[in-house]
Amino acid sequence: MKGSLGTADQVLGGARNDKKKNSKRRILIVEDNTLLRAGLRALLAQETDIEIGGEADNGRDALRLISTLAPDLVLMDLTMPGTNGIEAIVEIKRCNRNIKILVLTLHRAEEYIHQSLKAGADGYILKHATHDELRVAIRSVVNGKTYLSPDISSVVISGYLGSGKNAGVTSAWETVTNRERQVLKLVAEGCSNKSIAGHLSLSVKTVEKHRSNLMKKLDLHNASMLTAFAIAKGLVVNESGPSDGASGGQWRITAAVPNVTL
Repeated sequence: MKGSLGTADQVLGGARNDKKKNSKRRILIVEDNTLLRAGLRALLAQETDIEIGGEADNGRDALRLISTLAPDLVLMDLTMPGTNGIEAIVEIKRCNRNIKILVLTLHRAEEYIHQSLKAGADGYILKHATHDELRVAIRSVVNGKTYLSPDISSVVISGYLGSGKNAGVTSAWETVTNRERQVLKLVAEGCSNKSIAGHLSLSVKTVEKHRSNLMKKLDLHNASMLTAFAIAKGLVVNESGPSDGASGGQWRITAAVPNVTL
């Protein structure tokens, strides 16, 4: 494995630290481009509440590091030798669904976006994004929100609302009740089941049932896919204009992506 950080004892020791005593967010960088990996490490090392737990240049090595590093977030490339990013996302989520995954890639095609979200990715950002956008994306994802790069918003919309291609999903949308639409909007805003229950004066069990019904009706399998669908249906707010110094607008889940740096 290339570019691992620290000795084995240091890595294992860091993973055993009580995270409650360490407010820093631990990140694993998975990227096969050596220069880009070094650049990401240098950029994120400037942040006071982030530590780079380790890095890998392929999905297989990333999977080996997960259990020892216990990262809060994985920055995941998609196209890598051996085990690719999509396969790695599936395996990471299978082992620990609490680990957040932010895809960082050159690919903006609908196929890659859909497969990433279906696999369990919590965010998707393109490699030509600004440093500030990357900071916002990381902050959003580690806080339990879904982040989609503004440059792929149109792809997400066309993917779900394209003529004929997703007629089944469109038809299924017509069967979604008003209450389920309320739940969907709150899920897209990053609310927990408990928070949704309090907002709608429902029990947590009832909220869980509504979420389950939404996923079955729309054939969407996780919160990231539900959020992407909510964007396509206009249930979230698109705020244009610079954000944290980043150029252009971004799909901002209402009150979900704070206007702060890391």
